[in-house]
Amino acid sequence: MQIQPLDYFITIAYILGVVALGLYAGVLMKKKSSAGEGRDYFLAGGTLTWPVIGMALFATNISCVHLVSLAQAGYDEGLLQGNFEWMAAFTLILLGLFFAPFYIRARVSTLPDFLEQRYNRNCRDWLAVLSLVGAISIHIGMSFLTGGLVIEEIFGINFYTGIVTIALLTAIYTIVGGLLAVVLTEAIQTVILILGACTITWFALEKMGGWSEMTTVLTEQGELNRLSMLRPTGDESHMPWYSIMLGYPVIGIWYWCADQTIVQRVLGAKDENHARVGPLFAACIKILPVFIFVLPGLLAYTLASKGLFDISSLPIDSDGEVDTKNIYTLMITQLLPTGLVGLMIAAILAALMSTVSGALNSISTLVSFDLYKRFRPQATDHQLVTVGRIAAAVALAIALGLVPVLRTSDSIFRTLNEIIVHIAPPITCVFLLGVFWKGATAFSAQWTLWVGSAMCVAMIVVKKYATLPLDLNNDFMLLSFVLFCSCVMLQVVLAKARPKAGTAGENVDLTWSSPLEPLRAPGWSGILNYKLITLGILLTMAVLYLVFR
Repeated sequence: MQIQPLDYFITIAYILGVVALGLYAGVLMKKKSSAGEGRDYFLAGGTLTWPVIGMALFATNISCVHLVSLAQAGYDEGLLQGNFEWMAAFTLILLGLFFAPFYIRARVSTLPDFLEQRYNRNCRDWLAVLSLVGAISIHIGMSFLTGGLVIEEIFGINFYTGIVTIALLTAIYTIVGGLLAVVLTEAIQTVILILGACTITWFALEKMGGWSEMTTVLTEQGELNRLSMLRPTGDESHMPWYSIMLGYPVIGIWYWCADQTIVQRVLGAKDENHARVGPLFAACIKILPVFIFVLPGLLAYTLASKGLFDISSLPIDSDGEVDTKNIYTLMITQLLPTGLVGLMIAAILAALMSTVSGALNSISTLVSFDLYKRFRPQATDHQLVTVGRIAAAVALAIALGLVPVLRTSDSIFRTLNEIIVHIAPPITCVFLLGVFWKGATAFSAQWTLWVGSAMCVAMIVVKKYATLPLDLNNDFMLLSFVLFCSCVMLQVVLAKARPKAGTAGENVDLTWSSPLEPLRAPGWSGILNYKLITLGILLTMAVLYLVFR
């Protein structure tokens, strides 16, 4: 693909600017250190405000995986996969209203730390291990996979050369600057990301002739259901509406409320109000991805149907079908003029670097506080920061080693969610019951984490060699709900069989007495009141689902 000098200039200027900003944040952190080196490095000294938290949550979530895979999903299936974006709004409300207040009040540095305060040390250790696995494989490994594909397709640079280069550049400012560097760069990257995505959507719509022309093409082909977010039973996507409604909360609560990489931004909040409103602001932004990440893929499909978009350069997979992994990069080079191509490349790199930097910072925090400090309780802040930096570098190397395995996947987005389905159920169960049920005990929680995780891993083998009922072999959303229900039953039975014995660590003060209790806090007055924002989000989502049902 022919990339013009101006596009190269914009891309290089962006990369250098982000690295410089991240390094500057590291210098700023040292000059204004007030909360101790460890808290400053890992949690930005507890100074983060709601706009920064909201944009950082969005930027960490929207990785290269989303830009590339959601466009692929839009081309292959229509708007259906956009449910992962819109349903996130509901779990972000849960984070802001029910989980964040406890995290801030407990003054935890990590979510495993919270589990130790609520349950016991065994729960903390197990969650730390699972969080490290998730951060390395999902947040970093999958991001490198899609980032490498984009860099190779656009610049013609060797796949592994591209991802190693980006990995090193991201590591420089993340390892030096800590969480402050991460959130500052993520705030800038969010703006670039949204601008770039809006740009390609606009040009695709222009070439298509507008929304009505797209719907006309879909109607003529008998595929108007591609605009539907809620599919009926038996749909070839294997994601009927009830699977989404039952299954998404399981993986969504883990991802948005119990995953260290995501929640660490909230842990660095200035106070409880900022910790509440930040996730709600992110929920508002999450409305956009369906229209600026998924819709471009659908537009590419209708443009190709009309002969206005050339997909002949896309390879053919082993099943004889067109491999659509690179559909987004093809749109960039075919639809955008010089200069804007550079902006889009910058947006893609922003998505990649922001997610990787956030994951690296969470890994360094987990290793320092949840593993190293356990064996060296007298470790100084300086030692914790040093260990954290080393851990981030090691994690980066491991993630790079995983990329060849992940590269064998057919659908990037489905592979991503298949991994999450086999991690999330026991964690979601333990957090939900811990926050909402005083009867949840340390014994029941630790065994639910252990047995539930083993059950989820065993299901990978079972699916491969046996045919399961309810289409569970293909419907990973419904499978996540079934696994979650199994974990809930297990924890309830264990808690009833061995009631709380008053052992240290089983802190029921970190449990809401009723679901309405968190709503009693008045919050800020005016339009930033968390109750008012929540109501606005719920009404907006209801309207959107009615329109695209």
